[in-house]
Amino acid sequence: MTAVRIANFSGYLGDRFTAIDEAMSGDPVDVLIGDYLAEVTLAALATGYRRDPERGYVEYFVDQIRPHLAAIARRGVKVVTNAGGFHPAALAEKLRKVAADEGVSLRIAHVEGDNVLSRLGEYADAGHRLENLDTGEPLASWGHEPLAANAYLGGWGIAAALAEGADIVVCGRVADASLVTGPAAWWHGWAVDDWDALAGAVTAGHVIECGSQAVGGNFSGFTRIPDMLVPGFPIAEVAADGSSVITKHAGHGGAVTVDTVTAQLVYEIQGPRYLNPDVTVHLDTVRLTAAGPDRVAVTGATGSPPPPTTKVAVFAAIGHTLVNTVYVTAPDVDAKVALLRAQITRDLPEGVELDITRLGTAATDPETQWDATVALRVMAVAATPEPLAELKLPARLGSLYLQSIPGFYHDGGAGLTGRSRPRIDYWPALLPMSEVAHRVVLDDGRTLPIGPPPSAPVQPQPVHPEPAERPLPDRVRKAPLGAVAYARSGDKGGNSNVGVWVPDERAWPWLRQALSTAELRKLLPEAAELDIVRHEFPHLRAVHFVLRGLLGTGGSANLRADQVGKAVGEYLRAKHVPIPEELLDDVAH
Repeated sequence: MTAVRIANFSGYLGDRFTAIDEAMSGDPVDVLIGDYLAEVTLAALATGYRRDPERGYVEYFVDQIRPHLAAIARRGVKVVTNAGGFHPAALAEKLRKVAADEGVSLRIAHVEGDNVLSRLGEYADAGHRLENLDTGEPLASWGHEPLAANAYLGGWGIAAALAEGADIVVCGRVADASLVTGPAAWWHGWAVDDWDALAGAVTAGHVIECGSQAVGGNFSGFTRIPDMLVPGFPIAEVAADGSSVITKHAGHGGAVTVDTVTAQLVYEIQGPRYLNPDVTVHLDTVRLTAAGPDRVAVTGATGSPPPPTTKVAVFAAIGHTLVNTVYVTAPDVDAKVALLRAQITRDLPEGVELDITRLGTAATDPETQWDATVALRVMAVAATPEPLAELKLPARLGSLYLQSIPGFYHDGGAGLTGRSRPRIDYWPALLPMSEVAHRVVLDDGRTLPIGPPPSAPVQPQPVHPEPAERPLPDRVRKAPLGAVAYARSGDKGGNSNVGVWVPDERAWPWLRQALSTAELRKLLPEAAELDIVRHEFPHLRAVHFVLRGLLGTGGSANLRADQVGKAVGEYLRAKHVPIPEELLDDVAH
């Protein structure tokens, strides 16, 4: 059977609006997939859904796909998306109405059962602790009232909908890679225990789920990628055995290389065991091979049964935040920041916590005014909005112009704001998959229950020994790690992960030796006291770290400016380390 060609058109809510236009005008594909739901996106959609339960889905997806409904029907292209958010049934019904208005005949189904908020009490009564994935504590210990709870579903509901003739399948919180696993399983007729094939599809899904990131976007080596003005979107050609080729539409920007694919493989994982509701993927067996221009073969993925539990993303409102940014100008930046900090925090209303973060360092001999400038981010946090209103932060900052430091100002084009925003906390819970009512609702009203796949006890991540200390080569030079290595970082709840790899296999022995856990603690002072987990991926020439707790309890609640750790990898690459001169000479040439 021929490979199924699955093209991505969205990696998150806010991705390029024209992506479906581009995909429809690009190379022929069998399935279009759109991923809109990050954990922080779920937190944002949760508050909107609470205000208006009739909505809660990604509304602009309707406008994205509307012009192409007739072509989708004519070509027989399938569309699968998690744009249903908190209300996939409402989005499916909206699409049926739009299609009818356009005179287009399309069968539209939706997958539901992920929204388990109303069942939390039932679960507690049945003895399910909904323990935190990171701490093991039960949900009952959290002390906050959940406003949303969504279980991660696998791809078999999608496969069932497609098998019943659906042209468009609307989902809520399915696992990101399920958008690929479901169509691949349907196309190739896989069984629920075809573990290696499923593992290959999950791997392909993990690579293309974030859209342009597989084509050069958010890539450390972006300066070596051609035509990065508008990078295209990836395509996975998934074969019957689960192996795949990652490519892109011909003529579109960016490039698909072994390194752009590696970047995705080490992104937002917890180690070599990648847990998915359909299969446990053993990423340490995956091989990447250049297979032609903009073509990378992904082979060797092996799978085993998934764990008996799935993740449930639980969110609760825990307060409000208010942020403003002001600017400090060199010289004497340290003294200026110290005085500002003391003045801003004086006589705070009860219940207000301030987090003041200095961003950047002024140049020693600045060429422009902006080279002499440092930003000061002032975040106020409170349990309710009233203390933040009492704080009067814009007036508090604005009153300092004539009584504080020289060279102090705010961005006059943006102004200062006194409007607070809800602060949403995240609890990654565990729940038996047998307790989730995964089901498909077809356009004729029929409902198909989707049972859990065979499972096995959770396999712990392997333990990789730290490299033994060895003397440095005779000829070394201090240079940025990024001179010879790439990196990609992201978030998994409150944990930040960072994968570092070298494109040159001759540099791999040095990298694995140089990047020990102890060395990482030295390079990243913010992580010095954290629990750090280190793994090696020799076939990818990568060292991978999980920095547990760097992001607090999750991106939607922590106080960091880089809330979800997207810049941690580049920060690490900026650090100077002793590098063998022969590796630097190779880069120079």
